[in-house]
Amino acid sequence: MANAMRGDFMTVSENKKFCEKLAFHTAPTLLGIKCGSLISLTTSEFTLDAQSELFNSKAAVKGLVAKILCSCGSRTLVFVYNEKLMKRRLADPQVQEILTRYGYPENMGIDECLDYLSSRIRGCADFPHEVGVFLGYPTEDVVGFIENKGENFKFCGCWKVYGCEEKARRTFENYEKCRRFLCGKLNEGSDIYQALKIS
Repeated sequence: MANAMRGDFMTVSENKKFCEKLAFHTAPTLLGIKCGSLISLTTSEFTLDAQSELFNSKAAVKGLVAKILCSCGSRTLVFVYNEKLMKRRLADPQVQEILTRYGYPENMGIDECLDYLSSRIRGCADFPHEVGVFLGYPTEDVVGFIENKGENFKFCGCWKVYGCEEKARRTFENYEKCRRFLCGKLNEGSDIYQALKIS
């Protein structure tokens, strides 16, 4: 009985912490203005299979999905995405051109693309920089980063900007507004699902 109670307590505590991490790191995706967000979590701190399953069962109504991409040592990469926005993103010819360059077969669905990305994360010596297209970065910035090996950027915010600086700054401000809103809701006592109006 004591172990069950301790497990229940830890689950509640862990779930609260997981929701706080989601709010801070993936707010623009959760609020529908960004197609995807990647979050790195400590494997020992969270039961990530269970947390992802719970999130997916509740957030499916909003078209939100959490997918574990890779568990590497003490860290696990979780990708949170908006299905509608991700489908639109992957249909973009410029995005398809970038992905084809890295071996992604044409007309892959979201799951197949993310499985392929996962295999590249686990198999590449360097982190696969095409990840930027899944995170909604402008294609000119993804290409600019790859071609310049991360150097010669105009400025750095949520990503390194090579294209339109003004548009990027506005986007970064909107992302920060999303973060403040969701984190504020959690600080007021809501959980992530109440904040997203998911019953």
